[in-house]
Amino acid sequence: MNTTTVSPAYGAASSNGVLPLIARVSIAAIFLLSGVSKLTAPAGTIGYIASAGLPLPEVGYAIALLVEIVGGLLLVVGYRTRIVAAALALFTVAAAIFFHNSLGDQNQFIHFFKNLAIAGGLLQVVAFGAGRLSFDKN
Repeated sequence: MNTTTVSPAYGAASSNGVLPLIARVSIAAIFLLSGVSKLTAPAGTIGYIASAGLPLPEVGYAIALLVEIVGGLLLVVGYRTRIVAAALALFTVAAAIFFHNSLGDQNQFIHFFKNLAIAGGLLQVVAFGAGRLSFDKN
């Protein structure tokens, strides 16, 4: 016998997939906005990647666009969601390490831990799936 109690409001929203959908859209929004921003300012983005000392900044730019825009869209619709969420989490941690590593700077400190928090949310998606309102339907 299952003795776990769930509030009716949470149980209904969770069982019909509304909360997982809202969560996926909320997390994906930051990737989509960031990707579109990069798309509109390629020179600035490539310069920023180069300033971090990373090799092949143009390739890094293309990878960032692909991950943020395609990954964000796939997360929204819930297609191959666990794989996409894992890739986005890895990308987000890498961004924290390479671009927000000056932890003595309060702004960079906040961005670093914001990225870790986003990665944590994405790992929840990896663990629990996309929900019923998705192509994955899990």
